[in-house]
Amino acid sequence: MHHDLPRQAPGSDASTRRLLSLCGPLPERPRVLDLGCGPGRSALLLAAEAGAGGAEVTAVDLHAPFLEELRAAAAARGLGDRVRTALADMGSLTGEDFEDGCFDLVWAEGSAYILGFDAALARWKRLLAPGGTLVLTECQWTVPEPSAGARAFWDPHYALRTTAGNLAAAQAAGYRVLGVHHLPDADWAEYYGPLAERVRTLSGAESPAMAAALAATREELDVRARHGHEYGYTGYVLRPVTAGDGGAWPARPETAADAAAVREVNLAAFGTPLEADLVDALRTDDSWLPGLSYVAEAPDGSVAAHALLTRCEVDGVPALALAPVAADPAVQRSGAGSSVVRALLAAARERGESLVLVLGHPEYYPRFGFVPASHFGIRAPFEVPDEAMMALVLDDSVPVPAGTVGYPAPFGV
Repeated sequence: MHHDLPRQAPGSDASTRRLLSLCGPLPERPRVLDLGCGPGRSALLLAAEAGAGGAEVTAVDLHAPFLEELRAAAAARGLGDRVRTALADMGSLTGEDFEDGCFDLVWAEGSAYILGFDAALARWKRLLAPGGTLVLTECQWTVPEPSAGARAFWDPHYALRTTAGNLAAAQAAGYRVLGVHHLPDADWAEYYGPLAERVRTLSGAESPAMAAALAATREELDVRARHGHEYGYTGYVLRPVTAGDGGAWPARPETAADAAAVREVNLAAFGTPLEADLVDALRTDDSWLPGLSYVAEAPDGSVAAHALLTRCEVDGVPALALAPVAADPAVQRSGAGSSVVRALLAAARERGESLVLVLGHPEYYPRFGFVPASHFGIRAPFEVPDEAMMALVLDDSVPVPAGTVGYPAPFGV
């Protein structure tokens, strides 16, 4: 039923290019692994456009006719020397062609669900070279409370999460998030339009298996027509955390027993009591959000770093303020601070928060995705260098407010 259709999942060349742009600089001729490639729309684009002059693409699928179609298309476009196909199970890649660290870019549009998002993150990480990037798209809920009708279809088939849930899973699996792209409705039309036309030409009389496949596809198309506003595909651009990014420092929410150690870390990190006193004052303020004060642990279990998010506002719209962030001087530049910040931001995403603001070093915070807040029309309530006041959008489906930041009273501004 799917033979000769242009796509096997929602997507478009525009979305592939957008995801590619979020990867950042690539080697001049990157080694790309396209998993569950189908007829190869993404593989062809990556072979032509990734890196400075196109990529060397290994395209994997279990359906031989798709691979034959891809080889023919690559030859017709003059890309035959850049695209190699492999008839293999993307969940169990073995042999010298799939050794650890073989690829600069692992790509999976619309195929990770076959393994499950978490399993894909775990199994494919080893394939990435140092500094390599994983790109995958995943179907997920786009509303906080999906209807019973949408759940009746999806829950027995595949447990969808939200953007926040998938981001938290990615970070828990040891990845940092380089970018997120929500696929537009037009990407579904590129997939479902040709598929719906194919369904209309088939009767199901060909075989019992075809009849069952047609019934399932018609149900899928009908659910999309009725509930499509409740779910969609999102692309995630991820890079494994390295030693300098904090992978060696487990992070967790603080407990009441950590309060004294948190104070000591802030005193040691800043050399004055101002930040330690600020944390203590915020604990008793209405801006305190239980579960959003995190610590990173040293190998002996002691508190090595601390980061705090509290409620602030941008012209009356709720946001989060990241402050302070502190690491014991003995472990600074070891990744402890990065570890606690990444874990804290993941927790904020999971709670459904949409915007974080920080006043800090412009050489440090961009690694977490922060950009100058002025890009969004957000400004501090006092004079600061433009590059020092930064913002991180956790959920780009929520409009970003513009205006002046209003800090909690303990900040004294």
